[in-house]
Amino acid sequence: MPRAPNRPHPLSGTVFRGSDALRRGVLTSDQLRSTAWQRIRHDVYADARLDRDHELACRAAQIRLPASTLFAGTSAAHLHGIRHAATFLDEVHVSSPPSVRLGAQRRLRVHHIDLSPGEVTVARDLPCTTPLRTAWDVAAWHEPLRSVPVIDSLLARGLTTSAALTDLLSHRIGRRGWRRAREAFALVDAGAQSPPESRLRVRLVLAGLPRPVAQCPVRVSPRLVLHPDLGWEQWRVAVEYDGRWHAGSLDHDRRRLNQLTAAGWTVLHVTHPRLQYDFSGILCEIRSALELRGWRPTRTPRK
Repeated sequence: MPRAPNRPHPLSGTVFRGSDALRRGVLTSDQLRSTAWQRIRHDVYADARLDRDHELACRAAQIRLPASTLFAGTSAAHLHGIRHAATFLDEVHVSSPPSVRLGAQRRLRVHHIDLSPGEVTVARDLPCTTPLRTAWDVAAWHEPLRSVPVIDSLLARGLTTSAALTDLLSHRIGRRGWRRAREAFALVDAGAQSPPESRLRVRLVLAGLPRPVAQCPVRVSPRLVLHPDLGWEQWRVAVEYDGRWHAGSLDHDRRRLNQLTAAGWTVLHVTHPRLQYDFSGILCEIRSALELRGWRPTRTPRK
């Protein structure tokens, strides 16, 4: 029977520097190389039982960072509970005062920014930017397809509000990244219920379609209001996203489809695989449905 991995109590469930553990005699070199530990960064190890998620990447990065740095952007969003904002393999984003220079580290993105005390908080026992500042940084640093799903989730969780985003933008016009942030803020929707739905909505708008409403309310009877994932009430066209995020039964989905159709709505379904490989076909179908209901394009879509 193989021996159980040796995990000294002081290191169990933690992230630590290997050189410190060796120097203190807590581990030997052979023990450090055992299956009890996972190597995260140079000289940084963690209990192998810990999830390899972005929080673990942040904790590993923190060990080699000065106290003046804090987590920002998608890293802060993950710490605020937006788990899809970043994965273990994504870059860790940190904010550091301009006066503090950090050496290059693999998968570490440093942003030299002066933050006010009101923009700093703690999440998961780690220093990071507030949700509002996080939303700004995510919007300013990334393209809408990456940023909008994250900000949608921040809004849906009540961590910030659309009014706060609008107010922040009005005070930061002319700052670096403000145009990109303005575009992202114009696309966010607190009603979105999953990142794939958010990405689909953004792709449709950027392709030139009118902006749909997330979880669009449709009254199908005096006592029943349904909420398709995306909807254009003016033209009575709805889109339902059928992907890994949906857990409804086939009978329930078909009954829902019948109810929406009986109420005079055209309903199109988008599956996860098709969204990955046939967006042009999806776009053509939705555009045709809208045009049949009277919509006419008024602007040139983004290339």
